Amino acid sequence: MKILTVVGARPQFVKAAAVSRILCETHTEVLVHTGQHYDERLSEVFFRELGIPEPDYNLEVGSAGHSVQTGEMLIRMEPIFLQEKPDWVLVYGDTNSTLAGALAASKLHIPVAHIEAGLRSFNREMPEEINRVLTDHISQLLFCPAQKAAENLQLEGVTSGVHVVGDVMYDAVLRYSNAAAGNSSILASLDLKPHHYLLATIHRASNVDDTGRLLDILETFSMLGEIVVFPVHPRTLKAIRALRFSAGENLKLVEPVGYLDMLWLEKNARMILTDSGGVQKEAYWFGIPCITLREETEWVETVQAGWNLVAGVGRERIMNAVRNFSVPASRPNLFGDGDAAQKIVHLLEDERK
Repeated sequence: MKILTVVGARPQFVKAAAVSRILCETHTEVLVHTGQHYDERLSEVFFRELGIPEPDYNLEVGSAGHSVQTGEMLIRMEPIFLQEKPDWVLVYGDTNSTLAGALAASKLHIPVAHIEAGLRSFNREMPEEINRVLTDHISQLLFCPAQKAAENLQLEGVTSGVHVVGDVMYDAVLRYSNAAAGNSSILASLDLKPHHYLLATIHRASNVDDTGRLLDILETFSMLGEIVVFPVHPRTLKAIRALRFSAGENLKLVEPVGYLDMLWLEKNARMILTDSGGVQKEAYWFGIPCITLREETEWVETVQAGWNLVAGVGRERIMNAVRNFSVPASRPNLFGDGDAAQKIVHLLEDERK
């Protein structure tokens, strides 16, 4: 069986690492990197740390508006798909790379398998939400991380090929946590004490492109009275520089970090503030309270379990959340048992019999 895997952004490298390790034991994988994340700190370092082979194709699309970026990916993918003739095109998550890979395959009548299917924020202003919905509706196999995602699909009339397999990011966390403990020196390099700092990540357009909103978030971080470590995405850094923002002494703006360093920062934080879906889940698995700086989340299970608070943005809302949010004593086992990749490969095999 030949699988063509499309990746392009940092979270997808993590997910692909978990699946590719199992897939390549008995099958052929062709890896296409769109170049959506092209910064070395967001791309190459992840391939090295996760042991992912060099991509067979790098489209080097780079940064652009949504339409231009997606269109360039489609143009560059089609000849590759025609040449490779895969049995499946495998896509992950909700980025422009996800949608482009699914569309290119669908136009060529190549079956699509979508990992992390069925997630919904119910906010159609999010580009990611459009990517999710469209990809799900043209996929033949839909791998859901939890039952709620399968229920979302059923409400949209998508029932064929739907499987609840668990979350491949949990597979990766289980596999790489020990490596992070043994290899990361990030706490020492930033002069941090375990559980004596907050960890923040901000990258979504709703928070970064609105200058007033971004400035309010940054000023709030500076006023929290605790050390806030903020690995800054290049896109976010560009916006911060345009604001001419001067960080307070407690706010550590640092360059993007590798996967192992990020896991170690998460595991040792007192609390995490983020607009990232993946970081919300990693916080949950490590038992770290999470404040989500959005008005909604796809990962409602973490909220229902009491470990994630959707606080939105605004000075008072963030400060009240940091000061008052407390978590329960227990954490239910969400998103599977760490064997999602194995289940996905078996289901792909079953469909080809």
